Amino acid sequence: MQELRWIWMNGKLLKWEEARVHVLSHALHYGTAIFEGIRCYRTSKGPAVFRLPEHIQRFFDSAKIIRMALPYSKKEIEEAVLQVVRENQVEECYIRPIAFRGYGRMGVDPTECQVDCVIAAWCWGAYMGDKGLTEGIRAKISSYVRTYINAGSPRAKASANYLNSALAKMEARELGYDEAILLDKDGFVSEGSGENIFYVKNGVLFTPHPYSILLGITRDAVIQLARNLGMQVEETLCTRDDLYLADEVFFTGTAAEITPVVEIDNRQIGDGKPGPVTRKLQEHFFRIVRGEEPDYKHWLTYV
Repeated sequence: MQELRWIWMNGKLLKWEEARVHVLSHALHYGTAIFEGIRCYRTSKGPAVFRLPEHIQRFFDSAKIIRMALPYSKKEIEEAVLQVVRENQVEECYIRPIAFRGYGRMGVDPTECQVDCVIAAWCWGAYMGDKGLTEGIRAKISSYVRTYINAGSPRAKASANYLNSALAKMEARELGYDEAILLDKDGFVSEGSGENIFYVKNGVLFTPHPYSILLGITRDAVIQLARNLGMQVEETLCTRDDLYLADEVFFTGTAAEITPVVEIDNRQIGDGKPGPVTRKLQEHFFRIVRGEEPDYKHWLTYV
C-alpha cells in the first residue's frame, strides 16, 4: 500500500503513522464496525469523488442497522472525505471511511464503548488488475454461503460480514480463480466477495434480487445507466446455470468498477471475451467518472 501523509481521525488530521487504535478496541475482537469504499477520479476540472452523498448515506444506514450512533453529521463526514483528498494532494484515490466501537469495555455488548471515526485514502488502481478490466477474469462458485437476512445484516456494510467474503476469496484464489461468487441460503446467486454481479442474456441485463445482497452504489449506477441507454434491466432470482449459460457476466463495485467475467467454474462465458454490453457500459461509466458526460455531473463532487 502506498502510504499518504494524512488520515482523518475523530475530527483531526493525523500523520499516517500516528493513526492508531488500542488493541482492546471492541471492533477488533467482535467485528463491530461499518465502513465505506469510495473512489475519487481525475477529471479535467480536478479530482472528483463519485457519488459521495450516496456513499455517506449508506454509511449512516449501516450504522443504524447495527445500532451505532455516529458522532458526526452526514455533512461533516462528507467534508472530512474531501479534506482528506485535498490535504493528501492526490488526483485519484480510494477512500475508506470507517466507524467502529473502540476502547471501553470488553464483552459482546458494545454499548459502553466509544464510537471512533476514521477516514483514510490511498492510491489504488484496478482492483483485479488492468488486465482484468480489459480481458476479464475467472470466477468460482464458492462453497461458502452468503450471510443472509435474519442471520446477519447483508444490507449493512459491516466489517463482521467480510469474514464470509475473506473465506470465499481465499478459497477461490487457492483454487486458481480470481474471484468467488457466493450463493444465498436457498442456492440462488447472491454476489461476489466484494462486488455485485450482472449477466446478459438475449440483450436483457439481469442482476440478483436485492434481498440477499449489499445494495451497491456502482450497481445502482449501472442499472440507471443501462436503462438510460435503452436496455431492459431485471432484478430477479438467478441460478448458477443462468450464469453458465449467459452471453456476458460482469462484476460491479467501487473497487472492481465494471469487471468482465469470462469463465465460471471452468465454463466459458459467451465467446470467452468481454461482450458488447459490458464494453458499452464500461465505456460510458469511465466517461461519467471522469466528468465527460454532462447528464451525470450530479454524480460527481469536486474536491
